[in-house]
Amino acid sequence: MIKTLRNFWEAIIGFLTKPIYESDTVHLTVGTLITIVVVIAAINVLLKIIKKVVNSRLAEEDKNKFVSIFGFARYLFYILAIITILHASGLNLTVFLTASAALFVGLGFALQYLFQDIISGILIILDQSLHVGDVVEIEGKVGKVTEINLRTTRAVTRDDKVLVIPNHKFLIETIYNHTQNHNTTLEKVTVGVAYGSDVHLVSKLLLDIVCSQKGINKKQKPVVLFDNFGDSALIFSVVYTTMDSFTDNRIKSELRYRIYEAFQQSNIVIPFPQRTVHLAHPNLLNTDV
Repeated sequence: MIKTLRNFWEAIIGFLTKPIYESDTVHLTVGTLITIVVVIAAINVLLKIIKKVVNSRLAEEDKNKFVSIFGFARYLFYILAIITILHASGLNLTVFLTASAALFVGLGFALQYLFQDIISGILIILDQSLHVGDVVEIEGKVGKVTEINLRTTRAVTRDDKVLVIPNHKFLIETIYNHTQNHNTTLEKVTVGVAYGSDVHLVSKLLLDIVCSQKGINKKQKPVVLFDNFGDSALIFSVVYTTMDSFTDNRIKSELRYRIYEAFQQSNIVIPFPQRTVHLAHPNLLNTDV
């Protein structure tokens, strides 16, 4: 029985070590080909498990975005596995790798931002730090996110223009997400009134106007702040919360209209900057040097 098992094992070893191609440095056997097939099968199983784990954390609309990534990773691992196995079999790949080094370096420089965008897109989707519908501010522009892709994020600005943001900007620049914590945001409108104005009346008018404005969250009471003593005016600001910061510019515009009309009716002056110029006496200008 033991002899039979030994003969069977020797037959298997002999089959696996049967040479397919031999030279002074290269020794390819049947076992090498079987190893390549087994490794490729293992890579497929491993990637399927990773894909299942990743997809379990993603929304349905995000799952299709990773199809190309997993396809690219599969072929990359195939190439690396085959090169490693052939190199272990004695195949000299130095000439091939040296000839390809310059090409790889050139491609690396050309595609560095592309890879940064893709990696950043993967992190954004996996981390769920940004969602469709979020209102973001970047480089002074405010937009509502409409689509998150692996390379770029698209947002619609307040003037209905499409803002295409490379995903790497979310990692290297400061981005304001107005709706990251909750849907409501704090906003304010600032106005100056002339010195000598009734400041209590100013506060009352501002509160009445804001409390009756549509689009403002009434659960959180607006607050009037006496900001500063300006050069030409007393500076007030009224702070309120809104459920839609993306369209808040329209609310602010309406508030300014109503504030201006209310101040006119109450004889409250909104001053403009003024400068006092003092002229020297004419006799002083005619003095001899």
